[in-house]
Amino acid sequence: MTRRVVAAAVIGLLLAGLLSACTGSSGPSAQQRAAQRWLDAVGAGRVDTAARATNDPTSTRSVLTASRAGLGSTAKGSFTVGTVRTKGTKATAAYAASWAFPGVAQRWRYRGSLTLRHVAKAWRVQWSPEDLNPVLLAGQHLALRRTQPTRAALQDSAGRALFAPTPVVAVGLEPKLVRDLPRLAKQLAAVPSLQTTAAEITAAVKAAAPTDFVPVITLRRPAYLAIKTKIYDLPGTVFHSETRVLAPTARFGQPLLGTVGDATAAQIAASKGRLAAGDQAGQGGLQQAFDSTLTGTAGVAVVAAPDTGSAPSSFPRVLATLALPQPGKPVRLTLDRTVQTAAEKALATTTPAASVVVVSRSTGRILADADTAAATYDYGLQGAFPPGSTFKTVTYSAAFATTPSLTPSTTVRCPATVTVDGRRFENENRFSYPPIPLRNAFGYSCNTTAITTARSLPPSALPTAAASLGLGARWTLPVKAFSGSLPTPAGATEQAADAIGQGRVLVSPLLMALVAGNASTGRPVLPSLVAGAATPATPAGTALPAARTSALNSLMRATVDLPQGTGHDLATIGGVEGKTGTAEYGTDTPPKSHSWFAGVKGDYAFAVFVYGGDTAKVKATPIAKALLRSLT
Repeated sequence: MTRRVVAAAVIGLLLAGLLSACTGSSGPSAQQRAAQRWLDAVGAGRVDTAARATNDPTSTRSVLTASRAGLGSTAKGSFTVGTVRTKGTKATAAYAASWAFPGVAQRWRYRGSLTLRHVAKAWRVQWSPEDLNPVLLAGQHLALRRTQPTRAALQDSAGRALFAPTPVVAVGLEPKLVRDLPRLAKQLAAVPSLQTTAAEITAAVKAAAPTDFVPVITLRRPAYLAIKTKIYDLPGTVFHSETRVLAPTARFGQPLLGTVGDATAAQIAASKGRLAAGDQAGQGGLQQAFDSTLTGTAGVAVVAAPDTGSAPSSFPRVLATLALPQPGKPVRLTLDRTVQTAAEKALATTTPAASVVVVSRSTGRILADADTAAATYDYGLQGAFPPGSTFKTVTYSAAFATTPSLTPSTTVRCPATVTVDGRRFENENRFSYPPIPLRNAFGYSCNTTAITTARSLPPSALPTAAASLGLGARWTLPVKAFSGSLPTPAGATEQAADAIGQGRVLVSPLLMALVAGNASTGRPVLPSLVAGAATPATPAGTALPAARTSALNSLMRATVDLPQGTGHDLATIGGVEGKTGTAEYGTDTPPKSHSWFAGVKGDYAFAVFVYGGDTAKVKATPIAKALLRSLT
């Protein structure tokens, strides 16, 4: 072989070596393709696929599974393989990584490399934690660390926070510490403050793992201290002291305000990355309605987190900060703390489901919305109940509009009963009066007078009058609320029933508070819950002529001022006018009845509703009296 031939051969070998050492221009090499496949599997969360493509599937799977959980199942990684250098059966592939996390604007970018070996005719990743990230060490995995900013406040109308950090104690059980479950369950169920039963405790403990914390109830610290001696030494009980963001009392503004607690799985799924497991979020009511505003934006960092079982001195190491915490913005409500407290106090001894709503009759601002613990939802705003005789304000507004000659002093009849198309209607306990002024008939709540008056009205009169006072208006509140409904009566009998707040008319306490206020001013207003909110373009109702407003005020004053008026118990308060109501419901014989009072005093327009109150002998009027005494 000549020197020229030998030289050519050497040059050919050198070129071949160079081609094997770096990626050529003719397309990706087998090494590059293997690296890209592995990285793609990692970025897509295909843990098993990635683990099988390494020399140590078990260790790979462990770190990738922990990292997948730490970064979140919705994290997406994109990788681009760059230079691949090969020496014999070993190759090193450089790559650029870019991770995206829902709800986080900034992507996490870094550069890394991984080692591959050619084994059994295939290139396989030689697993090391550094393959996933160049600074990841053994015993660590990738994770996101979220830092929620301090939650902004729901404020009262004066700008003071309605919720504040409050010490609480979580009362629970640890199954492995329980010696006698039936006895323990019975002992705990006998403590009313724990609000549980022996069956509930038994089932929860049996379903839990030995070291689980089985929650019973979380109590404000004073409430816990009041029962501590009864439960602290019981074998199996455990206690965790915490701080939670709470309203002044357990019932204050509930369920309207809502609460703050751990974000639910459904909330996390719907948040598009705004929330994650362990975050605090609004639960129901206004806390939930304004959650994104109040919560702000969490700070997000990627960390190298220690694996479970690592040394206690191990701590997450920050690899990248993707977002700094951004505080939320407070929301100022129209609720008046003094009025809300008065409403809560007025209901404090009421056992049945009941509600008190107070609005400003001049502006429609909701000043208070209180419900008893027996109310299973926000009765004040969302309830849909027959209004009973409180609806007579609407009936006589329709009558005054249709019959200009009718006045509060017009003499009318108040017989014990009246029959309409074969159906007999009667006054409560079938009372009757000789001919009396209309004002008196209203004050005494003569059903027969209202029905007789309504018989001369066209079918559209009651719905029209109701709409003018706000029924059916399109409210734009941040929580669900019912503005009432009244279909056009199908006949004379239904119109008669509607006239006394039965039939098919349905209202909420909020609506009846507004109706009382609108009737007293003649200038209907829309309700609002957020201070400074833009006034909706939708109409609140129709302004009433001054003569009709004056007549309605005369009638409502009679309810309280007349010695035999159904609301005369409120006369000692002074300046109160309104209407009582008893509303039948259900199919019992005799039917059960709700109790109502809707009225005004000064700029307060209010409604008190007691579900089944008339039947239970829990009347609305004494509650209204307690409310107004607190506000006077």
